[in-house]
Amino acid sequence: MILSAPSLGTDPLDKGLSKERLELRKAAEGFEAIMIRRMLETARAASFAEDAPLTGGGLQQFEKMRDEHVAEIASSSGSFGFARSIEEQLAQYVDGREGG
Repeated sequence: MILSAPSLGTDPLDKGLSKERLELRKAAEGFEAIMIRRMLETARAASFAEDAPLTGGGLQQFEKMRDEHVAEIASSSGSFGFARSIEEQLAQYVDGREGG
């Protein structure tokens, strides 16, 4: 079963956040997705199945699309926690600017 990545603003906790904070959250999730995609790409590079009969451009494209989808789901769900950590570290600058 393929799950769709939650879109920005669907989390009930997002309702009290400012536009800037929501943008920060989206950027942090995007950065986390990039990190996860890179980890999956690196793990795939260590594959020992290079001589398998089902290798080729089509399979590589499918694997890339699958990795991107998994990374988007993982970053949006907070599974790894990178996005929340990044958001909390940078929120002090966004929240401080809003108050002043």
